[in-house]
Amino acid sequence: MRGQPFKLLAVLAHPDDESLGFGGTLAKYAAENVETYLVTATRGERGRFGAQGKSAGIEEVGRVREAELRAAAAVLGIREVSVLGYPDGGVDRIDSRTAIRDILSHIRRIRPDVVVTFGPDGAYGHPDHIAISQFTTAAVMCAADARYRLDNGSQAGSLPPHHVSKLHCLAWRNDKWEAYQAAFRKLTSIVDGVPRQATPWPDWAVTTEIDTTSYWPTVWRAVCCHQTQMSIYERLETLSEEQQKMLWGSQQFYRLYSSVNGGRKLETDLFEGLR
Repeated sequence: MRGQPFKLLAVLAHPDDESLGFGGTLAKYAAENVETYLVTATRGERGRFGAQGKSAGIEEVGRVREAELRAAAAVLGIREVSVLGYPDGGVDRIDSRTAIRDILSHIRRIRPDVVVTFGPDGAYGHPDHIAISQFTTAAVMCAADARYRLDNGSQAGSLPPHHVSKLHCLAWRNDKWEAYQAAFRKLTSIVDGVPRQATPWPDWAVTTEIDTTSYWPTVWRAVCCHQTQMSIYERLETLSEEQQKMLWGSQQFYRLYSSVNGGRKLETDLFEGLR
């Protein structure tokens, strides 16, 4: 019988990703005594700042948004938040060896059983989301390799390898995206002159669906911690309970990697195969 609690690590790109994209999952497992950890790549310093989209210095925006992130994490029950300090909008320009080393050092220190991150599509093509997905996947693989040494002069450099049992990425079906974009707006962006938008995962491709119905009020409280972004989220305040449940009542993932289970059966637990 396992003597210590399970550990879950989320590796994400921006403040508010932990609430809007992964909040139900993080709140559920924290409430179930799973140790939950969060690594966030940026401080979101190029995001909105205030109800009218007011501008402020990059350092000030980053400072405030990091504080909002930490407040939201406390609401969700996250045990520890680490911020890598990468440039908002520039995660894909970080040297891959640096990013892999940084994420890997947290994996070897925390020693999570399960890691969650964005999918290779970046949810809606966001370059930061895509980059953190790629770096996290590489870091999970390298963390288990004893030949991968951390020569960064820190205490983490001497940490032994760690084998993550399961790696999941966000994989929303069409119904989830429809509810999300109805509540917010259609998520589109122009990257290198090419428009990108959310592309739902096929129903058959989703390997894991977590019931988070009981935690939607917690997720909403966490979302509300991101006050500088509330001009985008203000429509959420008018949603009915049923609409809130559509948004936060379930979380869908694709199992990128597992050393403990497989097959076509839909998982209802990120720790399936480990319990």
